[in-house]
Parts: sequence; structure tokens; C-alpha cells
Amino acid sequence: MLRRLNERLEFTRRLGFRLGALLSVAILPIGLISVVQNLHLSREAQRSAEMALLGRTASAAAGERALLISALGSADALGPAVLNALASGGDCGDLMRNFVERSATYVYAGFVPLSGLSTCNSGPERDAVVDLRESPAYQKFMAEPGTLVTPLNRGVVSGRTVVLVMHPLYQDRKLLGYIGVSLTQELLRSTHSLNFGTEGARIVTFNHRGEILTSDRAEEGSAEDILPVDTPLLSLLSRNETTFRTHANTGEMRVFTVVPVVPGLVYALGSWSPQIAGIGLMQLSRFGAVLFPVALWIVSLAVAYFAVFRLVLRHITVLRGQMRRFAIGKRDEPPPVLTDAPTEILDVSQTFHNMARILIRDEETMEDAVTEKTVLLKEVHHRVKNNLQLIASIINMQSRVISDEDAKRVLRSVQDRVAALATIYRNLYQAEHLDAVEADRLIGDIINQMVSASVGPGSNLKVETQIQPMTLLPDQAVPLSLLATEAFTNALKYAGTASGEDGPWVRVSLTAPEPNWGLLEIVNSTGAPQCEGEGTGLGGQLIEAFSTQLEGETSSQVEDHRFTLRLRFRIERAGPILANEQRKVVLTSAARSGAQH
Repeated sequence: MLRRLNERLEFTRRLGFRLGALLSVAILPIGLISVVQNLHLSREAQRSAEMALLGRTASAAAGERALLISALGSADALGPAVLNALASGGDCGDLMRNFVERSATYVYAGFVPLSGLSTCNSGPERDAVVDLRESPAYQKFMAEPGTLVTPLNRGVVSGRTVVLVMHPLYQDRKLLGYIGVSLTQELLRSTHSLNFGTEGARIVTFNHRGEILTSDRAEEGSAEDILPVDTPLLSLLSRNETTFRTHANTGEMRVFTVVPVVPGLVYALGSWSPQIAGIGLMQLSRFGAVLFPVALWIVSLAVAYFAVFRLVLRHITVLRGQMRRFAIGKRDEPPPVLTDAPTEILDVSQTFHNMARILIRDEETMEDAVTEKTVLLKEVHHRVKNNLQLIASIINMQSRVISDEDAKRVLRSVQDRVAALATIYRNLYQAEHLDAVEADRLIGDIINQMVSASVGPGSNLKVETQIQPMTLLPDQAVPLSLLATEAFTNALKYAGTASGEDGPWVRVSLTAPEPNWGLLEIVNSTGAPQCEGEGTGLGGQLIEAFSTQLEGETSSQVEDHRFTLRLRFRIERAGPILANEQRKVVLTSAARSGAQH
């Protein structure tokens, strides 16, 4: 029995079988890599198709976007005119009628007060009172005041099917009502552009409440037919700028795209047939991603030694070495093209050569652009610093010719604030990284500058600082520095000599008591109460405003003849890329023995 088995397995000893087996094992990793790469390319192609559909949907809704944005701007621009007309007793209705007559876009314009009784509208009857309290648009606005784009089956004044754009009108932060302008749905529908290779494509626009505004067809119910089944429009807002595939209400499988028309207010839903979206081609490409490597494996077995080694492997080895050297940073010049390789590998080598040449060129261009942008931004900071210093000098010159002490004190406080801003911009253009500011150095410079300007040589005032190194974003460093300026100014102003001490003193500390949190403390000694009159309170308001910008917590207390102001704030990390930080490159086959780079 064993002898018979050996006779049946005799073909395994043949050279053809062994060569085929060895080649099968050798080609198998290449086949798997090809499958993975092809599947990856297939996914990339699908993403490209989805991006193309998003762009085509946005292009189809571009006309409607322009009309709605223009309507929002017109409603906003009518606000001051309505307020002037109401204040001067003019005829607001004539204003609205003239606006509609001059415009070929709108069929209605009017101001609706909170009472719902409007006399300021483009209706034909002068001084007629239009009752809008039963209007759905008025009820929606009263339930949720704010800018709204909503559909109306029948406008109260125009009597047509319109889309109403409502914008709230305020006077001294008091809500007076809203200004509305109407566009016909026919006009908005006529702007939809779906006529270039988009047979069967549909588009619907809806607002942030999930109400359908317009569709590409005027037939009743046509908009509902193309909507995704069992999917409320409100749920599509979370899918902003995306594509998904599901059944429509008609039961047909379709591809849907969602893009914003007016962000936060109006969105467009595109419905595409799978043929236009290219879904069939995507499925075929996935099938080909597996079929092609299998066919290549079978052909490679047929051509044996010559096809495997002489024509393929040696050229792939060279090309692989070129890619590795390019990956680890050897980019002085593009890799040479393998001119003696077969056509297929020659095409790959030529493509890699072109890609490397384009990448080298683009990297050089990007480095030049970044360098130029950095220089320009630093120059802007430098010029702002110079202008602020010039303003501070002008204020100083003005204070010298004023004899009134209160005016001098006010100019001195303004000069300190301007000088603090100049110091901030000086540190910004001197910083190595524009997205990170050394807050300790910045605050130290401001304090030294204010001490030199405000404390005379004969003064007994003592200033102590304890500032730890701290790096902040510019958006945090600016309000922190301005807050420190105001607090230190107040400390210098009210510092007094306490009983048992030699003179007044001020202490400034900037620490990080816990990770990701900073603490600024400014303490000054207090003596006997001084009768200098009541201050303006501007410094306290500025301190509160800067604390709000930092999203920090301020507290103050008076205890043991000392006044303490504390600010606790969260430190936002900039995370800059250091210049000496090296890029890490991981090669998939770097551990292979005898590999050449």
C-alpha cells in the first residue's frame, strides 16, 4: 500500500512540479501584496467618486446658494432702513415696495413686529394692517427667534408658493421682530443644474428643521419619492458632506449625498442612480483586485525561470531599492528610469520617477512658501510693535505738556497698556515658533518695563517676581499679558506700607501647580486707607474681560495687610514640531538580511 502511494506521488519529484511549487511560494507574497494594494486603490477610487458626487451636488445647488445668501444679506441690510423709518415716522411700506420693485428676485419684503400685525410690507394697500399671527412662519419665529429659511405653500401677501428668509431685528439688544423676504420656489428650482451627464439624478434642499424647501421637480410628492426610506431629514444633518447608499421611498437603490448650501440653515440632498455614481465599476474593480493577481500567478508559473527572475525579480529589486532610498530621505535627484526593464516595470519606474520629481519640486515650493510666510508674519508683528511704541511715545509727549494730575494718570495707564501690547508683539516676532510664546519671558519684560517707567529712583517700593518657564499659544499669551499689566498697575497704585514693614512691596508669581493648569498671583502690601478718590473701575472690567477670554477663574482677597489677586487657567498645548526632530521612517522589509538601501 505504501509502495502504491509512492508511485502516485512520483510526479512530485519532477523538476516542473518542484519549480512550480517553489515559484508558487515565491510569488504568493507578491500576489497578496498586489491584492492589498489593488483593494486599497479600489477604496481610493470609491472615495474619489464620492468626492466627485459631493462636488456635483454642490455645483447643482450653487445657484440656490447664491440666491439665499443674497436674501440673507438683503434682510440684514433692510434692518437699519426699517429702524430709521420707524424712528422718523416715515412710510416703511413704501420702502419695502420700492425694494421689491427694484429687485427682480423677491416677491415680498416686510417687517413683522412681535405682535404679528404688520404695516411695513410690500403689500399693494398703503397703511393696511396685515395679520400674520396665524402664519406658520410667524409661529416658528416666535417659538425660536433667529435666522430661519422656511417654505410657505401660500404667502400671506404674495399669495404664491415661496421660500421665506427671516432675519431678526434688534434695537439696543431688544428684539423688535423680524424682516422677511420671499423668493418663489420656481425661481429657486430653476437654478438647479443637473444636465451634464446626470440622467436620473435628483436634488432636494431642506432647512435645519428638516423641512423641504425646493426640489428639482414641481410635481406634488416628487420630493418625497427620492428621499431615503425611514431616514428623517434631521438625521442627515449629522452626515454633513458625506455620501451613503440606501433605498429611496420608491424602493430603488440609490446613492445619496448631503452638502451644506447655507451652513447651519440650508442643506442639499442629492440622489443619484448607481450607474451615475459608478457603484458597478467599484464592485467590478474589487473583483478584479483578486482576479488579476491570481491570473498573474498562473502566468508566472508558465513562464518559469525566465519570466520570474530575468524579466521581473531583478528589476523589482532595483526599483524597491530606489523607493527605500527615497523613503529614508535621499531626494537630491529623482531616481533613474529602468530603461532595460520590460514595458510594465518600465512604466512603473517611469511613474515613480515622475512622482519623485513632482514631490521634490513641491517640497521645495512648500518650504519656500512657509519660509516666506513666516518672514512676512514676523514683519507684520515687527511693524505693529513699532507702531505701538510710536503711539506710546506720543502719549508720553502729550502727558508732559499736561499739568492736570488726573489726566496724567489716565495717560500713564493708557501708555502702560499700549507698551504692554508692544512688548507682546515684540516677543511674537522674536519667537522661534509663531504658534508658541514664552509667557514667562513676556510677563517678565512687561513687569520690568512698567517698574522702570512707574517706580522712581527714590521710591522705597520693592518688587519681587517668581516666574516659572511656561509656553502658551498666542491666543492665551495676549490676554494673560494684558491681565497681568492691569493687575500689576493696580498693585503699584494701591501698594502701601503695612505696619511693622520698611516700605511697600509687590510680588508677582506665575506657576504651574498642577499639570495643564497655570496660576498667576499678584500680591501687594496695603497700608492706611488712602483718599485718592474713587477709581473708574476700568482696570477691574479689563481684568474680568481678559479672564473670560482665558476661560479662567479669578479671585481676590484682603488679609493681613495684603491684597491678593489670583487667576487660575487651563494651559492649551501648542505642540509645535521642533526643528531638530527627525522624521521616523518604518520600512516593511527593513529586517531582511542582505537588504541594500
